[in-house]
Amino acid sequence: MTSAHVADSPGRSRTRMTRARILEAARQELGRDPDSSLGDIAEAAGVVRRTVYGHFNGRAALVEGLVEDATQALRRALEVPHASEPDAVAALARFVLAVWPVGGRYRMLLRLAPQDLGAERVAQVLAPARETAATIIAQGQRQGVFQSSVPADPLSRALEGHLLGLLECVNAGTWTDDGTHTATAALIAMGVDRDIAVACVRHLRRPDLAGA
Repeated sequence: MTSAHVADSPGRSRTRMTRARILEAARQELGRDPDSSLGDIAEAAGVVRRTVYGHFNGRAALVEGLVEDATQALRRALEVPHASEPDAVAALARFVLAVWPVGGRYRMLLRLAPQDLGAERVAQVLAPARETAATIIAQGQRQGVFQSSVPADPLSRALEGHLLGLLECVNAGTWTDDGTHTATAALIAMGVDRDIAVACVRHLRRPDLAGA
């Protein structure tokens, strides 16, 4: 039997599906209550606790599974060549619109970070987004469309704080958005005129550009 047949075997497929179901239950349960137990997560996933332990040897491994999923989702969102967009304003708007849904899906990790992840692991997850944002901001500063009183790297950290802060507000129930207002606010924070920011995001939100 070839490796491809082994990889696609029904048993392996069921294993992957069960793992995915457990992770989805963990995402929802930990979002509802960061102190949810493995028993709570097993019940939500429709499996016994022993099955959870068969995939993850404890809470730390389960949270790391969520982190790995979030990391992969973020990298996929960043595959769009934002930095090759000649217009830095549009590039930054595309960047925010791409990463916001990922942040929204995995925002429960913000609550878990201090206890379960730590600053170094968070930095590893965010590194690709930080690099992309800094590149776009530097491009915008060269084009004269973003403020230049702060260098690109610190300004990208300020943008990161802006996005993470709004995700915390989503967790708290004080902010809801599909990314439109978040992207507009990000552009304004970078020094873009409000009317230009609104028009740019509105243009990118056009249905015929959604997959562009």
